[in-house]
Amino acid sequence: MADGALTEPGIDEPLVAAWERRFDWPLTALAAVFLAAYTWTVLDTDLSAGVAWWLDALLWLTWALFAVDYVVRLALARRRWRFVWQHLFDLAVILLPMFRQLRVLRLITVLSALNRQMRDDFRGRIGVYVVGATALVSFAASLAVYDVERRHPDASITSFGDALWWTITTITTVGYGDRYPVTWQGRLVAASLMIAGIALLGTITGTIASWFVERIRGVEKAVEQSERETHVELHEVMAEVRRLHERLDELRAQSVAR
Repeated sequence: MADGALTEPGIDEPLVAAWERRFDWPLTALAAVFLAAYTWTVLDTDLSAGVAWWLDALLWLTWALFAVDYVVRLALARRRWRFVWQHLFDLAVILLPMFRQLRVLRLITVLSALNRQMRDDFRGRIGVYVVGATALVSFAASLAVYDVERRHPDASITSFGDALWWTITTITTVGYGDRYPVTWQGRLVAASLMIAGIALLGTITGTIASWFVERIRGVEKAVEQSERETHVELHEVMAEVRRLHERLDELRAQSVAR
């Protein structure tokens, strides 16, 4: 996941940054495999025992690889306690296997990578990020809450459609209350979804603020450059005026001498 550090990546933890640059895309592809396998296990109600076993093994294997990734990054970090504090979500994913389905949110790094490849179009960049991140978070949360709620006798979320409807009303803060989780795991997913919504809003707000700051700095630099050029031109004009004055003085002196 993206670091929450206030310092620029690669300066504070260069080894961690180098590791992430090298393995970010492979781990993102692994997260896509995880999402596909997890979706299959949740939505296919006629899954055979053999296929279910292999899919579960694949899920645990991907979880183990993400655990290796976290341990390596921790070992490479110079300030390990700070690294742990900045990656609490990753730590929770590693220590609490019941959270492993939420690891699919790493797919947001795909959006970040594509975002960096896009041209400098503010509206297009924000639009792609918002739509993609919202769709990914909503789909993952719907899968997770449906998985833990559907077998509970008092559940109001008994189909994937119900889970999608609950996710949409929750992430948009509408909250009709017709669908709601009753298990502690489902409520944990709900809390994670609420936090993800707040984080998404904060990211968008921060991006907009950063864009305005960049534009203001660009205008300030342009003004400063224009002022420097104006000063140079004014200096040249004044020098030319002085030369003209000197030439006129010479002409007057010659005229008087005659």
